[in-house]
Amino acid sequence: MANRIGDFFSSMPDHDEAVAGVADHIRRFWEPRMRRALIASLDAPQTGGIEMSAIVREALVKNRERLTPAEAHVA
Repeated sequence: MANRIGDFFSSMPDHDEAVAGVADHIRRFWEPRMRRALIASLDAPQTGGIEMSAIVREALVKNRERLTPAEAHVA
């Protein structure tokens, strides 16, 4: 799914704006569990899995802190 988002934004003429668009979309519309899993795949890519596109990888690396959800506190 992230690669499809990357494909959409990669058509933008301004690369930096496209990278920011990918990150913003993921931050706004993906639930925390999904964002954690996507960021975890940066650190430990699964063998035989789907490769992450270059624009998605760049968006995650540049915006990692902003995309990482805060830890949930259990009361």
